[in-house]
Amino acid sequence: MGDTVLEVRDLVKRFGSLIALDGVNLDIHAGEIFALLGPNGAGKTTLISTVCGLARKTSGTLKLFGIDLDVDPVTPRYQVGLVPQEINFDPFFTVAESLYIQLGFYGKRKDPARVTEVLAALSLESKAGSLTRALSGGMKRRLLIAKALVHRPRLVFLDEPTAGVDVELRRDLWAYVRKLQTAGTTIILTTHYLEEAEELADRVGIINDGKVLLVEEKNALIRRLGEKKLQIRFRSKVTALSEKLRGAGAILAEDGHRMDYVERPGRPSIGEILRLVYAEQLPVEDIETRRARLEDVLLMVLRGRPRLEAPASLDEAIPVAAGALDVAFRDK
Repeated sequence: MGDTVLEVRDLVKRFGSLIALDGVNLDIHAGEIFALLGPNGAGKTTLISTVCGLARKTSGTLKLFGIDLDVDPVTPRYQVGLVPQEINFDPFFTVAESLYIQLGFYGKRKDPARVTEVLAALSLESKAGSLTRALSGGMKRRLLIAKALVHRPRLVFLDEPTAGVDVELRRDLWAYVRKLQTAGTTIILTTHYLEEAEELADRVGIINDGKVLLVEEKNALIRRLGEKKLQIRFRSKVTALSEKLRGAGAILAEDGHRMDYVERPGRPSIGEILRLVYAEQLPVEDIETRRARLEDVLLMVLRGRPRLEAPASLDEAIPVAAGALDVAFRDK
């Protein structure tokens, strides 16, 4: 992992009696895509606003590129770009003019080559002379990203960058985000489209009620907390499951025509369950499996759901109270 680009220590932000950020600690590494996830009002935008200078922290320490923002609040922020949730450009300027103005905000000289490069990268060349108020919603979103990138920032915040845009544009922006990362740009992404975070992020942070609940490499997190679900439909009614299947956590539906099983850490694998089902010659008609996604993990963390322990192998399986298992499965 690269050097630390952003260091947040014990960050607190209060709005009157409301604690929007409650002792946040976070490190963002150079060149990574970091997804900051959480429900509405969790503190994601407040954290971004505090780092970018749009809101004042109540207490704590912020360092950008190794520089304490209490010591120098200006210089390191020239290397930061922000794509906000809301449209924030003047409707009476053209697209190209908006980018030239943005360069000026960051102390950069007029740079036609850079403006042309960014317009081309975001498929905005044909709109360069158009007034921003005449753009479609998707084109306005592209322009927000262009404004955030035109001064060549080392760190970019993408706060709900694809909110309200169509699927094609979302995929185009994903490709461009990957291109930025390849060029060495560090990206912090907030999104409610969890497939977006799952597709792009290297690491994931989950925040709720102003507190960071978890920070972990995305794939490791899904492996650690994720689950696989197995559903088997039977051709004819099965009156009861064997002791080993029940002990492993398999659940037979009331009508006897379906069996459900959830694989999670500490439980037998779906493969082991299937081998046992076939060994017992149960009348299998159809099998469906579903792998855990980041959405499942996020919901699990936010709900703080306790886990029901189960045997690690079928050889260790013992009967478990059917009622308790049924409650656990319904809770999923």
